[in-house]
Amino acid sequence: MCDDDICQDPESAPPPSESGLSRRAFGLSAAAIAAFGVTHASAAETTVEKSVDIKTADGVCDAALFYPEGRGKWPAVLIWTDNQGLRPVFRDIGKRLAAQGYVVLVPNPFYRSRRAPVPGDGFDFTKPEDRAKITSLSATLTPDGAERDAVALLAFLDSQPQTNKRKKAGVQGYCMGGHLTFRTAAALPDRIGAAMTFHGGGLVNDTPTSPHLLIPKMKAEVHVAVAKNDDARQPDAKDKLKAAFEAVKLPSSVEVYPGNHGWCVPGNGSYDEAAAERAWAELSALYRKRLA
Repeated sequence: MCDDDICQDPESAPPPSESGLSRRAFGLSAAAIAAFGVTHASAAETTVEKSVDIKTADGVCDAALFYPEGRGKWPAVLIWTDNQGLRPVFRDIGKRLAAQGYVVLVPNPFYRSRRAPVPGDGFDFTKPEDRAKITSLSATLTPDGAERDAVALLAFLDSQPQTNKRKKAGVQGYCMGGHLTFRTAAALPDRIGAAMTFHGGGLVNDTPTSPHLLIPKMKAEVHVAVAKNDDARQPDAKDKLKAAFEAVKLPSSVEVYPGNHGWCVPGNGSYDEAAAERAWAELSALYRKRLA
């Protein structure tokens, strides 16, 4: 779930029975992660995984790099995590995507504070003190810093011998990774050819740094998958996004999915496998269209 100013107000977060953090839901979350790992176990057998450290303007970012086994070159994709950062489930997502023929990088967005995993084992969204930890960590992700990170991380991807630099790159983000996806597409318009956000938080707000104001700087095709309960809290956001895309004639789609916030990430109490797989199919089609 998302709880910071970038995603959603912690006071508006659903109660434990909705957020999926009850004892029963924790059991379901563990089962979802296990099922995801079994379903996509073949990805681990066909991909290479490396832990890497990447120098940025603000320090050293730890990250996970994935690419298909064997000789060849593939398009690059950057994956921005949700507000619980780089952890096993996002490594699984990276492996799965790499197995489809991409060089994939999943960075630790909180590297300025500490190395992954962040916030670490035992995190409980129902505890105010744990939510406060996430809020303070997310505060390190300033708009300028996010853009600097995007440039450094794509440069690292492009330095890999497996990356096909003649193909456009992709970027995708979950929860707070939605705003990072927009900033990446705007900071590197000639490099990013496709972008997709999954239950992205804070894509439209009333500040001068609202991510939707960056749309005129983008050249990528952008797909925005909106969570049902996020749409209920901010029903005009999708209309403002559609209007901004239309104003610059950027290829795009904005769709409200039946799942609640977090539905695409196994391990979240709101994980919805059917809806998540539909969103994955849309992502795969987008990348085949714009990156292949």
